[in-house]
Amino acid sequence: MEKTDYYNDLKWCDCCGDYQRYLKSLDHSYCVDCGSIVRLFNEGDWEAFNEQMRSSKPKGGRPRKKRSAESA
Repeated sequence: MEKTDYYNDLKWCDCCGDYQRYLKSLDHSYCVDCGSIVRLFNEGDWEAFNEQMRSSKPKGGRPRKKRSAESA
């Protein structure tokens, strides 16, 4: 498992318009520069992340159960 480096971790701040360092709280995370609530991604990165996750999902449904000739 990879260790996270808290001091270099960044989240998106809408107020600053950039990825910023942040302070964690129980409910939200806050930008260290302006104090506003930060998010994990901006809109463009969020859409790209979701598109990548959609494309990596397996296509189709659940595989069929194998039934023996006796149960038919």
